[in-house]
This record gives sequence, structure tokens and C-alpha cells, in this order.
Amino acid sequence: MFVDDTREVRDADVSAVAALDEPTRRRLYDHVVRQPGAVSRDEAAAALGLARQTAAFHLDRLADESLLDVVYERRSGRAGPGAGRPAKLYRRSAKQFAVSLPDRRYELAGRLLAQAVEESGATGEPVQQVLHRKAEELGTQLGDMDGAGLLDLLERYGFEPRHDDGAIVLANCPFHALAREHTRTVCGMNLHLLRGVLGGLGETGYEACLSPGPGRCCVRLEPAA
Repeated sequence: MFVDDTREVRDADVSAVAALDEPTRRRLYDHVVRQPGAVSRDEAAAALGLARQTAAFHLDRLADESLLDVVYERRSGRAGPGAGRPAKLYRRSAKQFAVSLPDRRYELAGRLLAQAVEESGATGEPVQQVLHRKAEELGTQLGDMDGAGLLDLLERYGFEPRHDDGAIVLANCPFHALAREHTRTVCGMNLHLLRGVLGGLGETGYEACLSPGPGRCCVRLEPAA
């Protein structure tokens, strides 16, 4: 399982959420997503008391940010010659957006945990053992397929790496809330994830070790012995 969760995706999510800060655009978005079917420019303008040109401009901006999908339909129900041009309609996008500061990756953790529970139930292998294996496999894939160096990859996935006397300290835990309540499970998962990253990158200069401390990730990358 490779998770395509790059900085570019995060930046696109930030841009999309920022687009909703304009009041008229937000009203149009809220109106469209509450409708049972796709909405035309004329319908949206009439519902909110806007000029058609204004509604069209903001609807297209929402579509450009992937907040709305555009579809074309003939509202007359007729087809063939004389049926007229299809109308441009807008509906809620199937795309999901997530923005968090500091960076959090709870979906990644949730997928790993769900896979571990399902495989454990099917095979009888202990859940924790499966979780560690799945986390290391994912880390290996990230390191092998991402194409970035170690620090860039760690930065991209929200760990905020910092050099510290030859070691690499991870200033942010992408699984912070989960790690606080389920420390042993989540920190063990994270440890094996980062071991997999090092293996996938072919990085032999560091080894991932548990080294919990206040205000940072529980894993620290120490110089290899």
C-alpha cells in the first residue's frame, strides 16, 4: 500500500479551504452541497439573490479548486437535434480535503490499524505483530517509491526533522492524539514505519530508536553503530 500524501497534495488542500473564506463563494458552496441533485448557474443565482455572472464566477472558482464537480445535462429531457445545448451544472466533489496544523496523518494510522485487525482476525497472528509488519512494509514502500532524500521525506510526511548532535530528532508526531492515548501501540507502529523508511531508502547511517520526550515524536534516528 503506497500512500500518495505529498506536500503538493497538502498545499492543494490549503488552497481549496482558503477559497471558502470569501463569503459569497462559501454561501454558494453550502447551497450546492445541500441540494439532492446538480445545480445550474441560474438556479444558484436565483436561490441566493445573486447576479448570474457573479454566481458563475464563484462556481467556476470552486470547481477549479476541486471543491465542486462540473457535469453537463440537458434539463429538457429531450435528445437529438433541436434538444439544445447541455447545461453546465455543479455538484459536491467526491474529493476529500484535510488541513491540520501541526501536520497530522491519522488516516495513515487508521489504515494500518484496520489492516492489522482484519489480517489478525483472518490468520490468528497477534494484532501487534501484524501492525508492526504492515507499518514496516509501508515505510519501505515510501522510502523506495517517494524519490526523496531522508530529510525531505520526513518533512513531507509531517515529522519536522531536526539535526541534534549527530542524530535526527522528529519535532512533530503525525499521530499525536492517538499516541497520547495509545502510546505503546502507536509508538511501536511509528518505530517500525520509520525503520521501513530507512530500509526503503537504503539509509544505513541511522537507526530508528524509541526515545520519547516532551513536545516531540517518540522515535529518534540515531547514528548507526
